[in-house]
Amino acid sequence: MSRKFKHANYEETLNQTIRLGEALPSQHLARFVVDIIAQLDVSKIYERYASVGGEAIAPEILLVVVLWYATGLFSSRKIEKATYESIPFRYIAGGLHPDHDTIANFRKTFLNEIQELFVQILLLAQAAGVLQLGNISLDGSKIHADASKSKQSATNA
Repeated sequence: MSRKFKHANYEETLNQTIRLGEALPSQHLARFVVDIIAQLDVSKIYERYASVGGEAIAPEILLVVVLWYATGLFSSRKIEKATYESIPFRYIAGGLHPDHDTIANFRKTFLNEIQELFVQILLLAQAAGVLQLGNISLDGSKIHADASKSKQSATNA
């Protein structure tokens, strides 16, 4: 008697319809962050946009995309790519795909506002019971340490 194996049908897999609502659990952090952003007052950001120009991506979407980098994705190019490939990123971007330049410019232009809103988000998350706060860093300073990734120990050399 020979063993039977399940095989993948990759063409059929590529043609599957995926509903994000099914793929993203109701308690997923992405849903929580989108809900939190909707509660914030982002009028200071809206005020700084020019009244002329092409149709811009709403600041709330860029804000949640930029803040979602706290999950470990820092490069605006990688974030742009993730809006195509990652279910949580596709959800938080609302099905849009902001260009990496748009993401980087938004982050640079509205850094002070983003920092203020980030603190509000952390406090709201703590109040909702989904976050325990310890030390929080907003400046991204890098400090050399003996245990850094770039330092090899004598045993690894």
